Amino acid sequence: MNSFIPWIGGKRLLKKSIMELFPEDFSRYIEVFGGAGWVLFAKEKHAELEVWNDYEGQLANLFRCVKYHPDAVKQELSLVLNSREFFEDFKCQLDLRGLTDVQRAARYFMIIKTSYAADRRTYGATKKNIQKGISYLSDISERLNTVIIEHRDFESLIRVYDRPAALFYCDPPYHQTERYYKAEFIQEDHERLKACLNGIEGRFVLSYNDDEYIRNLYKDFNIHEVSRRNSLLERYDIKNKEYNELMITNY
Repeated sequence: MNSFIPWIGGKRLLKKSIMELFPEDFSRYIEVFGGAGWVLFAKEKHAELEVWNDYEGQLANLFRCVKYHPDAVKQELSLVLNSREFFEDFKCQLDLRGLTDVQRAARYFMIIKTSYAADRRTYGATKKNIQKGISYLSDISERLNTVIIEHRDFESLIRVYDRPAALFYCDPPYHQTERYYKAEFIQEDHERLKACLNGIEGRFVLSYNDDEYIRNLYKDFNIHEVSRRNSLLERYDIKNKEYNELMITNY
C-alpha cells in the first residue's frame, strides 16, 4: 500500500530498491526517521515488532491520531477545502494553545497535502482529490494497528530496540539539505548517527545522497549506488533528471 501523505525526501520512488536489500531473517523492523513511512506501508512482510519513529512532533501526532482516532480525524476534515485561505489559516493555528491532538493532526494533514512539494510552507495551488485522501485514513489506521509510534531522538530509539534480530531502516536528512526539515539536524548528528550504527547488534539499511562526505564517513560499510527520477525537476523540463543516491548496509 502507499503512504497517505507526501513528504520531502519520501521514498516513493526508491521503496522497491530499498526492500530488495532487506534480509529475510528479521523479527524487528524499525524506521528510525519515519517521515511518510513509504517503506513501512509498502512492505508485504510484517515483522513481529514494527516501529515508526520521527523526531518532528507534529508528524508523530498525526500518525498517532490516524492510528487511534481515524474517524475523529476524518470528521474534523469533513468540511475543509483545498484553498489558500485554509492553508494559511491552518499554518497560523497549528501551534496555538487549546487545540486537541485531533484538531492539530487534521490541520497538519491539510498543510502537508496542499503545500508545494510537501514543503509545508507554500500553498501548492494544484488540483487534489482531498476527499479520497481522507477516506484512505481508515486503511492507514488498520495498517498501523500493530505498529508502535515513537517520537524520540534516533540514538535513544536505536538503543531501546537494538537486538540481533532487528532491522533498522534509516533515512536521515541528507547531507547539506538539512534546512528543508523542521527538526534540527546538524553536521555532528551525521557523525553521531554513524557512531551509533557502528555499534549495534542488529542490521541496518541507510539511505543518503551521493555525497563525498557521506562516502568517506561510511567507507567501512557496504555502499550500494542507486538512481531515481527527480520528479521536481521533471516539472520544469530540466535535463539530467536522474538523482543519484546511496544505500549503505552493515551486512
